[in-house]
Amino acid sequence: MITRAEGAYLGAVRAFQNPMLDLLHKRHAPLIVSLLSLVFTAERPTVPVDDAHTEIADALDQLRASGYGDDLPSGNARDLCRQWADAGWLVRQVLEDDVEVYQVSAHAVGALEVAGRAGGTRARVSQSRVRTLLDAVDRLAQHADPDVLVAMARLDAEIAEKKAELDRIQRTGTVEQVGEETLLEEAENLLHLVRELPGDFARVAESIKAMQRDVVTALRQDERPTGDVLREYLERGEHVMESTVEGRAFAGALRLIGDPRRLDELSAQLDVVLRHRFTRLLPAQQRTELSEIGRRIEQGLEQVFATQREASSVITTQVRHHDPLRDRQVDDLLRDVMTGMQAWMPDSRRGQAVDPLRRLPVAEVDHLRQTPGDLRPPQPPDALTEWDDDAAEEVSHAEARAWGGPHYAELGAYLTDWLGTHRDLEGTALADAFSAAPPHLRRPVDLLGLLEIAEQFRSTETDTIAYVEAVRPDGTPRRFAFEGVTVRLEDEHD
Repeated sequence: MITRAEGAYLGAVRAFQNPMLDLLHKRHAPLIVSLLSLVFTAERPTVPVDDAHTEIADALDQLRASGYGDDLPSGNARDLCRQWADAGWLVRQVLEDDVEVYQVSAHAVGALEVAGRAGGTRARVSQSRVRTLLDAVDRLAQHADPDVLVAMARLDAEIAEKKAELDRIQRTGTVEQVGEETLLEEAENLLHLVRELPGDFARVAESIKAMQRDVVTALRQDERPTGDVLREYLERGEHVMESTVEGRAFAGALRLIGDPRRLDELSAQLDVVLRHRFTRLLPAQQRTELSEIGRRIEQGLEQVFATQREASSVITTQVRHHDPLRDRQVDDLLRDVMTGMQAWMPDSRRGQAVDPLRRLPVAEVDHLRQTPGDLRPPQPPDALTEWDDDAAEEVSHAEARAWGGPHYAELGAYLTDWLGTHRDLEGTALADAFSAAPPHLRRPVDLLGLLEIAEQFRSTETDTIAYVEAVRPDGTPRRFAFEGVTVRLEDEHD
């Protein structure tokens, strides 16, 4: 039977095996925390591998030049990043554009937040913090209690309290002022809650990535029928957010903060807070954190959504291109490579040269064909059909002209005569003029030409729709609708 002391000790041992506490427990923890916070920021959550190595190397050189060389670990920036990735503090991944990047893990984000809180304003027991705790307990009790009468009594009490406050404000015309000390406590409590968000978002993203790896691994093992695998994993790929505990919790929180109107309200409320005089008592860093709360929420949401899209894409691609035989061959090849590395590493030295593979192994083939196949097709292609252009039916110039463009000259003369005949009208509808034209001027193209010519006269567009019937050269009627236009001669104006 395990004693209380032994149980507490084993629990602490398991806790310190967590990568977050392991990072903070390291001898060079201040260096790791400072370099990670320097390279990875809220504006740059992912950094290309080469850029990260260069920036960390520059930071190490600056620290050595400042006299901190004895406190720094051995090895270059590349070695340090590899060690941090092996410890679970950095995540190395390849983006869609084949760019390899580093990203801090959720454990590292938690360690950075712990170090930031320890080095900043110390959290204290305040009225705001206690009220937050009591409000959380009250909401939990409300959600857990199904009694209808209790819920009705609680709502009646809240309504009476709000109504009394409203009556007081209407009667006095003043809002009760809160002291600056209380406002400072509430601001510190708010910042304490906000600092937890990056770690929460990172844990959701990493849980989605872990689910993605589990899905791909199970698919590569090919232990079940392909149809079952396809149906189950495609569904999981489409509903990644509901497949993990963290994802379901995030989906519930998203319903509260994912509404753009709620984010706009948050921005307006923060503007009100930052305009208050008590914010002058806050350090500049805390004022910046207050102003960037909305942006940090949006960045966290985008981080989770990007991870979700990537997981869905990877799972869908794996399902589409799943080849059990090829996957087993790749697994066997990787296993052989790892076995060879394990056999070579114990006897190798640092910087030892490795003999390159200068030629590929020769395939063991019993017999190769020594003569090429017959390149001639089995039968010749069909002969081309003869086409005699001269044997086509003769087309007269008049027939070709009838199917050509508008008769602009005849249309212009006709429209001028028509307008001169209808001078007594305020304006002549172009549709009426076209309908009264001779058949050879009522082709569809002549309608377009008439609309162009109308621009040379005093034309006015109306709000009505005009309908006309055009006649093609072969006698086929075509009905058109266009915005009504009235036309008048120039000399009838001014």
